[in-house]
Amino acid sequence: MKKIILITGGQRSGKSQYAEQLALSLSPHPVYVATAHIWDEEFRQRVQKHQERRGQQWTNIEEERLLSRHDLTGRVAVIDCITLWCTNFFFDRHKPDWEQPSVDQALEAVKQEFDKFTAQDASFIFVTNEIGSGGVSTDAIQRRFTDLEGWMNQYVASKADEVILMVSGIPVKIK
Repeated sequence: MKKIILITGGQRSGKSQYAEQLALSLSPHPVYVATAHIWDEEFRQRVQKHQERRGQQWTNIEEERLLSRHDLTGRVAVIDCITLWCTNFFFDRHKPDWEQPSVDQALEAVKQEFDKFTAQDASFIFVTNEIGSGGVSTDAIQRRFTDLEGWMNQYVASKADEVILMVSGIPVKIK
């Protein structure tokens, strides 16, 4: 049963909806793992719209970092999303700015957690963003985060059984 699927694309490309439809085609009762930290009211409203779109058949889990704390053996799970998950490792809200992890430290921590989490016998549908497609940022922090996100996307894609690129709501199979 173990399977890893990566769904990637730009903002508002249809990634989450496609992932949810795919999960429902594989299981009548899938799991939705939300990795977001709610930073402000506008983002809270975005999360609420996502929640409203899903029905009662979903088991919802909110987990910002340690996905492996949840036993999903035998289940189909959508993990939405790698971008926000990486953000939680890149910016540790419990530490001062001068103690923030380096890109290499954050990447290693996310990779370790990914490997631990996906060791379970389950079907995983990861959603992520192609944030580096728009050019190089003039902001050093954004460039560092883009590096982290790009390297993590490559890592997950290398482990994935399937990779789907969403373009204007159209799924394009990459792998």
